[in-house]
Amino acid sequence: MAFCEKCGTDMQESNICPQCGAQKNSLNTIGTDLSTGKKNKWIAIFLAFFIGGFGAHKFYLGRTSLGVLYLLFCWTGIPFIIGIVEAVIYLTMSDMEFTAKYGVRN
Repeated sequence: MAFCEKCGTDMQESNICPQCGAQKNSLNTIGTDLSTGKKNKWIAIFLAFFIGGFGAHKFYLGRTSLGVLYLLFCWTGIPFIIGIVEAVIYLTMSDMEFTAKYGVRN
């Protein structure tokens, strides 16, 4: 199944979303399923749990500014705690919610 990156609608193997008209993105990014253009939830969980204190999961999900913020404050230990909490949040999200929120962005 392929979901729209903008609205989360099932695109049913087409390149254009029937709901909002957005085109499928075909970026070749590590950890991204090229057929659907979505990030791998389990990679995000792994990064958040083990090296989330440095913002690795934020960089992976395309949230560069938050990743930099995590790097700036990694010495406090707070981003490490937040990273573990975010790993649990990602773990409890359904695949559809995760794709709708963290799909590849233009």
